[in-house]
Amino acid sequence: MSEPYMSTLGKRHNSTTTMAPRLVVHSAPLPLRNAQTRSRSRTRHRHPLRSAYDKQVMVVAVMLLTAGLACLSAAYYILTGVLAFDSSSAPHPMIIAPSDAMSDLRLPSTVPQPASSRILSHSANASAEKYLAYLPHSGFHNQRIALENALVLARILNRTLLLPSVRLGDPLSYAPFDELYAMAGNTSKAGLEFCRDLGSYNGDIPLECEGYLSYTHLPWDWLVDVSGIRSNQRVLEGWDFTDAWLEDHLGISVGDIFYLKDTSRNEYSFQDFFSFDPPVRKFEQSVYIATLARQSERMILMGTLFGSSRLHFRSAVNYDMRKHVRERMAFTNPHLVHAADGIRSALGGSYLGVHLRIGDGIFEWNAPENVRLAWWKLLRLVLGFTDDDILALEQDIFPEEAEPEPPVINPDLPAMRTPHPPLPPFPLDATPSPEFSCRAAPHISSKLAPLNMPLFISTDARSPTFNPLLARFTRTFPCSFFLEDFPEQVASLGKLHSPIDGVPLGSFLLPFLDAMVVGQAWQVVGTEQSTFSAFVSDVLWRTYRGFDIVQRG
Repeated sequence: MSEPYMSTLGKRHNSTTTMAPRLVVHSAPLPLRNAQTRSRSRTRHRHPLRSAYDKQVMVVAVMLLTAGLACLSAAYYILTGVLAFDSSSAPHPMIIAPSDAMSDLRLPSTVPQPASSRILSHSANASAEKYLAYLPHSGFHNQRIALENALVLARILNRTLLLPSVRLGDPLSYAPFDELYAMAGNTSKAGLEFCRDLGSYNGDIPLECEGYLSYTHLPWDWLVDVSGIRSNQRVLEGWDFTDAWLEDHLGISVGDIFYLKDTSRNEYSFQDFFSFDPPVRKFEQSVYIATLARQSERMILMGTLFGSSRLHFRSAVNYDMRKHVRERMAFTNPHLVHAADGIRSALGGSYLGVHLRIGDGIFEWNAPENVRLAWWKLLRLVLGFTDDDILALEQDIFPEEAEPEPPVINPDLPAMRTPHPPLPPFPLDATPSPEFSCRAAPHISSKLAPLNMPLFISTDARSPTFNPLLARFTRTFPCSFFLEDFPEQVASLGKLHSPIDGVPLGSFLLPFLDAMVVGQAWQVVGTEQSTFSAFVSDVLWRTYRGFDIVQRG
């Protein structure tokens, strides 16, 4: 039997980890290899134990039997959930073991009433309230996935979630728990309100204002409609990632916080079933949610919760709850909706879409392969061209880039498990509005007529019109467009400012507007391994059409 999975759980200010002894469960003692078989009636009085060897064998057998019984007792002790842990003592591992009372954990039979969404001062009535908090990091979509996981965990654990604001712009990179906690606590712009006017400041920028405009914070409900989530889940906004705030507003001291501290981004996953088997996914340890639910501390504070597969569910109730949360992540801000609708109308209402992330990191490194793969998917999977036709077209338009074989296009199994109804036929006469002309003359060949469809290309590439990689699309689809082709519709976003720190929002909102436009396409193709592209195709595109979203993880 493999060793039970244990978590390095404990107090924030003590990083020492004490490992529990290995649990080894033996079967019944093995038979003695050299034992002789004789008739009981003949040997009972004629063959007593006559040698030291026989005595030693008997002693070993008794010891093995005793050890086996002790191990079985220890296993029963663990499996019945008797091993509770006292968080007031020195940190020690939490053994991921089931509890009879909570082995089939489900949602509460009655939905708790949501708490206020704003800052609450601590009062006697709130002294029994229990909370869950986590540390967000990285870009918007990593924060979104972490929020989805946090909302689901908080609901299952019946705890109020401390809802962080969303950070746009320069990201807060992942770090192990203690380091990330310290960094998050230093991102507040409180007391720096005068820095918001730096745009019109002609002198030297004060040292404390450096970087003020490079990022901003927004409430989540500024971007998405979380009212449906609030009706089922208590949330509280305003935490600034400091212990002092918890003490002042909630009356929670460090001694009443249970810390689940990670040292790597893939350390912990969470599952609603008990298993001694190692995690089948990329995570190092699996935390049994029912065990976590037995924590008596008023606060459970975790590190990262990013990862679409971090929550592993077998309960249909929990699985559906995660789906409900993910469906609410579609952008609903009226300014964004108005701008996206304007661009959609300018495109003629019917168009194809491709979402290409090629501007940074590994996506920039893999850009040539990803652009070709997306191009092939669009022609083969969406427009129905054969491989021979696509290879011939590739050789004709891009002879210097043509390869002898098609790229490998793996089946999208999660999407296949959530099929959607057939789409209405694409109108072959679809054209953009008269004031938006195509980039080139249309294809004359009837065989290439589908390539005359309007195409909207959503991308993070700088100056996409002049990007040589994107020429693969603009030369194939003469009626292709980028967000930069619609300055009038985009201009309204430049007037918006963050309600939290006053930072101009225009540049931070463009990726969301880009995604909303491509998400309303007749069909859309994304970039491999991009969480942003997955969000567009799995959530936005399906939500806009009234289809079930795709759940990955």
